[in-house]
Amino acid sequence: MEEVESWVPVVGFTLLPNAGSLWGARIVKREIPTWYKSLEKPSWNPPNWVFAPVWASLYSSMGYGSYLVWKELGGFNEKSMVPLGLYAGNLALNWSWVPIFFGKHKKGWGLVTILLTTGAATLTTTAWYHVNKTAAYLMYPYLAWLTFASVLNYRLWKDNPDKKH
Repeated sequence: MEEVESWVPVVGFTLLPNAGSLWGARIVKREIPTWYKSLEKPSWNPPNWVFAPVWASLYSSMGYGSYLVWKELGGFNEKSMVPLGLYAGNLALNWSWVPIFFGKHKKGWGLVTILLTTGAATLTTTAWYHVNKTAAYLMYPYLAWLTFASVLNYRLWKDNPDKKH
């Protein structure tokens, strides 16, 4: 029983970001064939099927990184408040993007949200670097994808102005 219990935190931390994205996935699934399909997209827009596996990988990677930080700092305590608090803020911003962009069709506010997410992820990565370099390195692909997604969000906002009635 002791060995199984030692795996609970690593599995929990790794799956947590994915679990939080499930609600957003329902919104995306509803909006892809209707609203999102109607948008003008740049030629470099990835096919829709790419997003789910990319996000699952990124969420799992950053989730495992959060476990490394949690473990290195001895759990939830005063020392872990800043690095894990920044991470929690990053996740909250990340999870809010889908309901804003896809759910409410607010491309401009989606851009603001994803830029704030990128800032929070950068601060998280910096804080993690001082605790556990591997955890910080696990954030690098996420930061790269956020940069790409920010540029894509910008283009979708710029190329698809909201129509005035």
